[in-house]
Amino acid sequence: MPDWQLIFDVRPFAWTELGTALLCGFIIGLERQLRGKPAGIRTSILIVMGTYVFIAASMSINTNMTDPSRIIGQVITGVGFLGAGVMLARDGMVLGVTSAATIWMLAAIGVCIGIGQDLVAIKLSVLVIIVLAGINMLENSSSAMRRGVHRTYNEWLIRTNGSLFSRRKDDTQPGLRQDIDEPH
Repeated sequence: MPDWQLIFDVRPFAWTELGTALLCGFIIGLERQLRGKPAGIRTSILIVMGTYVFIAASMSINTNMTDPSRIIGQVITGVGFLGAGVMLARDGMVLGVTSAATIWMLAAIGVCIGIGQDLVAIKLSVLVIIVLAGINMLENSSSAMRRGVHRTYNEWLIRTNGSLFSRRKDDTQPGLRQDIDEPH
């Protein structure tokens, strides 16, 4: 007869914290996935859960010789590289910055769970959803919120007839164009 207690024992981790990580990652990931953004449900859950595991593991080996805050710093740095991976430049615009910031926030939520602040992590997750969805609704309701670099990618394409770097009609070929700074 298998010992169920031994099978389900995940010490130094706790099922309640793992469940909180799953919940927090799920609700933020659901918002991202429904909008078709990078870091959907699976990725968000894994970022929160992975961060929690690293922090809880470092807390469990805390001695006079170890410092869990160093692990937090290293995890956040590593997650920063993960966030940088979702950013890209397309037609002169940088896309994915909000997704990168969301990934960074997912790691922060995992840290909260790792230090035993489950309720704070849930509240932060709800706050992240409010920011992501609320600002999006605000941007969609007001054209003033979509000026300059805050235009949507589709608005940039429409404004430039499909190419952000198409030549102006009065431009000639680069080799044949007269340089206005040269007197000859």
